[in-house]
Amino acid sequence: MSEQAQAVAPPVALLSAVGIKKSFAVGDRQLEILHGVDMQLYAGELLALMGPSGAGKSTLLHILGLLDRPTSGQVFLEGQRAFELPAERRAWLRNQRLGFVFQFYHLIAELTALENVVLPAMIHQGRGAYRRDRRAHEHKAEELLVRFGLKDRLTHRPTTLSGGERQRVAMARALFHDPPIVIADEPVGNLDSATGEKVLELLFEEQARRKLSLLLVTHDERLAARCQRQIYMDAGQIS
Repeated sequence: MSEQAQAVAPPVALLSAVGIKKSFAVGDRQLEILHGVDMQLYAGELLALMGPSGAGKSTLLHILGLLDRPTSGQVFLEGQRAFELPAERRAWLRNQRLGFVFQFYHLIAELTALENVVLPAMIHQGRGAYRRDRRAHEHKAEELLVRFGLKDRLTHRPTTLSGGERQRVAMARALFHDPPIVIADEPVGNLDSATGEKVLELLFEEQARRKLSLLLVTHDERLAARCQRQIYMDAGQIS
């Protein structure tokens, strides 16, 4: 076999930002938050995004997650120019190919833990089709929650759960559709250190088990050091 044939294939970028700029109107002027950001998240990679508050990290994550449109630049998701796609296709990608874990959980208070986890399926299928597949979806959600140590919390609503339990429900919801990419924005920033460590271990275990591409935003240098790669953001730019 030739040396060329033996060469290791280059990593595949599942999610890329190219020249991303984002401005907001403030009175009669435009305030630019992101100043031409370029970055890549590779297949199976655990990537830490660091930077001070106000650096533009959350703005960038909303754009990478297709929740907000850039003023200019492009997001490539699995090779597709995401913001050139129809809105319905972007919604499908958000639902099926991206998982989100936020600092403040964003669980629906009126729903049980189990119902919060199956929510992506409810949204994707609509009420009629979901009803047909309900048992299969609930079985999958229950398996996730049991694996995350929430066997006795399936029918509990968020207000009756601890912070760590809420975040584990949010993680199960993010993983429900087996997305290849998960974006986690300070996932333990609202938890005490001991609880946060347990939640992080679960997240890292799932990343390794599923070979997820995980973009983790953190202020914690110790946590960032556990990631395969670290990038730093300041004043709307990646350094």
